[in-house]
Amino acid sequence: MEAGSENDPQRVRPFFQVLVGATVLGLLTAAWIAVIGRIQEEDVEFFELAFYVMPFWYLWALFLLPVVRLARLRPIEQDNWFSRTAMHIVVALLLGLVHTLTRFALELAAQVEPGPEGEQGVSFVDVMGLATLEAPVHLFIYGAILGVTYIGGYRRRLRERELATTQLSEQLALARVQALRMQINPHFLFNAMNSISMLVRDRKQEEAVKTIAGLSDLLRYVLDETADQEVPLRRELAFIERYLSIEQIRFQDRLRVSVSAPEDALDALVPNLVLQPLVENAIRHGVSRSAALTTIEISAHVKNERLVLQVLDDGPGFTDETPRAASSGLGIANTRKRLTQLYGDGYVLELDQRAPHGVAVRLSLPLHTTPVLNGAETQ
Repeated sequence: MEAGSENDPQRVRPFFQVLVGATVLGLLTAAWIAVIGRIQEEDVEFFELAFYVMPFWYLWALFLLPVVRLARLRPIEQDNWFSRTAMHIVVALLLGLVHTLTRFALELAAQVEPGPEGEQGVSFVDVMGLATLEAPVHLFIYGAILGVTYIGGYRRRLRERELATTQLSEQLALARVQALRMQINPHFLFNAMNSISMLVRDRKQEEAVKTIAGLSDLLRYVLDETADQEVPLRRELAFIERYLSIEQIRFQDRLRVSVSAPEDALDALVPNLVLQPLVENAIRHGVSRSAALTTIEISAHVKNERLVLQVLDDGPGFTDETPRAASSGLGIANTRKRLTQLYGDGYVLELDQRAPHGVAVRLSLPLHTTPVLNGAETQ
């Protein structure tokens, strides 16, 4: 009961605001007509004018919600401005006619004389004449409602876009922190440094320097605070290759890597750091759990205006002891959240068991080369 009582005022408040607004407009209109009458030395009564004018604004108050809904369902946009504008003009004229007929019916029911000079008879011609005279006023009011609705919608979308930008920035920061935590944890650093030490002891200075440079580039990339939300696929693949080159030193002859992508896919944009948790998932649940040689295949291709990324491994795959734990890990969960923020329901992320063993991760994204943010493509 308490929850319902808290929500009821919120539901009643908009109707109360519309009622108050219509009343204020009616009083102002009556006052304006009264002032004009006094200037012209005519005998006018303010309350009689208010009684005559109020139905005009109260009827428009009843029309307000349908007009707002129609404006949102059939917005005037660049590619349909002519047909939609014509449609709204027709609707405005029809509402104006209904408005005039309803007022005359109310006045006759209340036995109020509609004519300013007190004529008793009202003909169809009189009604249509008044409807024609009032048509510009009705068009103006209808247009004002459309304008306020569109301005409100634009401000709402602007706030939503700002909120989405903030949330995406938080998700990207979280992805960086997650990637950094997985890559520079003590175990990773120990293995990387130990591998470098082994290369130095074996007097493989060139390989040691190359490994140190790769580790430095990887950490610099992850810590880059100016990184974009989306990057070209070629840049993402370059990062993954640096990451895997260090992991190959760790696993030596237990890890083999294959990366392939056609030229028409390399310029497509993908979320920054999106492949790292997928590859880390393959290493953790594939390479780390097998003493045999494990191959990780990373590929991309374009199909039906979509970019399809795949991370395949031929490791042990899912087991009864770990029922698809990979699909519910923190890295995969964070990746799904970021993808939802960027593309809504326009992406597909699947993890499947391969035959005879191994795991396949497939990510399907809308094919695009313009960022979804700052490009008016937010979903």
